[in-house]
Amino acid sequence: MFQTTEHSSLLVGLTAADDAAVYQLNEHQAVISTVDFFPPIVDDPYDFGSISAANALSDIYAMGGQVLFAINLVTFPSALDKSILAEILRGGAEKVAEAGAIIVGGHSVSDKEPKYGLAVTGLIHPDRVKKKGGAQPGDILVLTKPLGVGVITTALKFDKANAEDVAAAVISMKRLNKAASQAAVATGASAMTDITGFGLLGHSYEMAIQGSVDFRFHMARLPWLQGTFSYAISGTFPGGTANNKQYYESHVTFAEGIDLLIQDLLFTPETSGGLLIALTPENLAGFIQLVPDAAVVGEVIQGNGRVWVEK
Repeated sequence: MFQTTEHSSLLVGLTAADDAAVYQLNEHQAVISTVDFFPPIVDDPYDFGSISAANALSDIYAMGGQVLFAINLVTFPSALDKSILAEILRGGAEKVAEAGAIIVGGHSVSDKEPKYGLAVTGLIHPDRVKKKGGAQPGDILVLTKPLGVGVITTALKFDKANAEDVAAAVISMKRLNKAASQAAVATGASAMTDITGFGLLGHSYEMAIQGSVDFRFHMARLPWLQGTFSYAISGTFPGGTANNKQYYESHVTFAEGIDLLIQDLLFTPETSGGLLIALTPENLAGFIQLVPDAAVVGEVIQGNGRVWVEK
């Protein structure tokens, strides 16, 4: 029988959805564990490996930790040229090395579609874990990467994407959240998460409900990758948009006059997105000094788990 009772050393587990599991080893150390992998979202194998690795590593950073090592997870068709696999693995290994960590092994199986990702292990002081819950009324919400990856990569899938737009999206997805995470920890962030498959609104709701607060975003402040709106107008939304909207829309209130297209974009899945961080107003300036390209996108208000989107 499945047991939901958690061990006394398990600081973050199944009780509340978070970005990674955290298990306390001793008074000063806790291990962070996470896993993520998916099929290609870009054409270049090296970029795919790098993006997938950055995405998996991000869960460690979302908890405020440092990456120690990672294990490759691979599925690959036997009929495909093995040089493609080599490039995927090279992209992942170099991204892990950029994080200051190492690949220590892996596992592969034959499959009809390539998939790649990592099981990642990190380290953190037990008192410094940054959970999704913890945001307080009056906190400022900061986002460290622009939105729009979902529609751009879907446009690429259907050969509708401009090369420059794809290149900008790839650069964003390959960028590690390491520096932003370190800045959040250094400036005493109240809570944070990374924006990935549930989109901005889905992940925001998880933070809000776990903190027993409401989040309020200002649409005009949200950063977007170039080309996002043109691809959205053409209808290149991934399937996950409808799923996210169905699941989360009852927890979101949009101000009158916000276009349905914008609403759908905010439900759209992201890949290797930025960190959404709650900071006190006193600590905001220090964070922006460390991460100058971060965008102030909203604030935390009293409530019980609702997300508001204002103009």
